[in-house]
Amino acid sequence: MSNKTKTSAIKDEATPARVPKLRFPEFREADGWKFIPLNRLAILAKQKNRDEKIVRVLTNSAEFGVVDQRDFFDKDIATQGKLEGYFIVELGSYVYNPRISSTAPVGPISKNKIGTGVMSPLYTVFKFKDDRGDFYEHFFKTTGWHTYMRQASSTGARHDRMAISSDDFMAMPLPAPSSDEQQKIAECLSSVDELIAAQARKVDSLRTHKIGLMQQLFPREGETKPRLRFPEFQRAGEWEMRELSDFVTERNEYSKEKVPLFSLTIEDGVTPKTERYERSFLVNDEAEAYKLVLPNDFALNPMNLRFGAIGRHSGTEKVAVSKYYNIFWCDDTVDSSFCELYFRSERMVAFYDDRAIGSLIEKRRVHFAAFLKFRIRFPRLSEQQRIASCLSSLDALITVEAQKLEALKNHKKALMQQLFPSPEDAKE
Repeated sequence: MSNKTKTSAIKDEATPARVPKLRFPEFREADGWKFIPLNRLAILAKQKNRDEKIVRVLTNSAEFGVVDQRDFFDKDIATQGKLEGYFIVELGSYVYNPRISSTAPVGPISKNKIGTGVMSPLYTVFKFKDDRGDFYEHFFKTTGWHTYMRQASSTGARHDRMAISSDDFMAMPLPAPSSDEQQKIAECLSSVDELIAAQARKVDSLRTHKIGLMQQLFPREGETKPRLRFPEFQRAGEWEMRELSDFVTERNEYSKEKVPLFSLTIEDGVTPKTERYERSFLVNDEAEAYKLVLPNDFALNPMNLRFGAIGRHSGTEKVAVSKYYNIFWCDDTVDSSFCELYFRSERMVAFYDDRAIGSLIEKRRVHFAAFLKFRIRFPRLSEQQRIASCLSSLDALITVEAQKLEALKNHKKALMQQLFPSPEDAKE
C-alpha cells in the first residue's frame, strides 16, 4: 500500500463518527457512523478461469451495471483461448470498472446480480464477507467514495481510465452503521428502485403502444389506406398519393435580429441549444451562419435524414439553426402536426435510408431536391387532424409519465444524499 493510502486509511479510522442528515426514528439516538477500510469488510477475488471452464463473459456498464458482454456489445469481444487470465465473478460479487465516463467520473462499481461469469483482469472484483443486504450496492451509486478514489489514483494515468492499485482500492473507507440500520436503508432504497422500474416499464409500454398504433394508422408499404381508421373515416376511401413539392416550400432566410439559437436532434427534433452551448442567442457577425425558422417550420439535416433528423419548430417565436439544414414550411392543405408525425415515423426513416445517395456509407445523404420529389400517401385534411390529435394526446400522456419517472429518479437521488453522511456531517 502506498504511503499516501496508509495515511488516508489511518486518518479515516480516527475520523469522528459521521451522522446522516436523515435517519429512521429507531436510529436517531444511535451513535454516528464509523468508516472502515474495504479490506476489512470484503475479500478481493483473484481466482482465474483456469482451463476456461467458464465461457460466460461479463462486463460492467456505468448505465446498466453487470451485464453479459454479448448482450451489451451485441457481439463477443473476448474469445475462447483468451479467457484463462480472466477473473471468475460469482453471483453477489462487486466489480469495479476503472473506465471513466460522464455518468461514472471515477468508474462504476456494480453488484453482479445475473450469475457467475468471468471478467477482464482490468476490473477489480471483491465480495463482502457479510452480504445480507444491498446497502453497499446503493452506497456505490452515491458520490461518497469518489474523493478517495481521486486521491488514491496515480497521476499521469490514461485520461479515460483510473489508475489505482488493488491495495489502494481495498483501503477505501466505507460507512459501517449497524446491520439493522444498513438493512433498513437498503429496503427503503430498494422499494424506490421498484417504483422507478415500474414507472419505466409504464413509459416503455406507452411508447411501444404509440409505435404499434402508428403502424395501424398509416398505410403499410404497398397499401393505399391504413388498417385502422376512426369511425367517421372508414368509408373515406384510399389515401391520395401526393408529391411533397405540391405543398412544401423551402425557406432560405437569415435573421437580422437577435433570436434564440436552436439545433436539430434525432431524438427531440428542433430543440434549444441552451443546455449544450454557452451562448444561446445569435449575434450579428454570425447572421450568415444560421437560417431563420418560423413557428411550424420544419428543419431537416440532409446528412442524417436517413436516421430521422427532421423536425418541426413547435414554439411560438422565431429561432435560428445551422445554415447546413434545409428549412421548409407546409401549406394549409396539410396539417403540420400530422406531417411531423408522418415525416418522423419509422416507415419514413426507412424510406429516406433507401433513397439516400453517396459512395461512402458515412456520407450518404438525401438532397432536398430529391426530398421534394418524394411521393407519399396522404388522407384528407380532416383525417390528418384527427390522427394528429389522437397521437398528440398520447404524446402528452407519455410526457407526463416520463416526467413522473424523472421525478422518482430525482427523489431517490435526494434521498440518498440524506441517508448517507457526507464528510462534513461529522459528529464530534
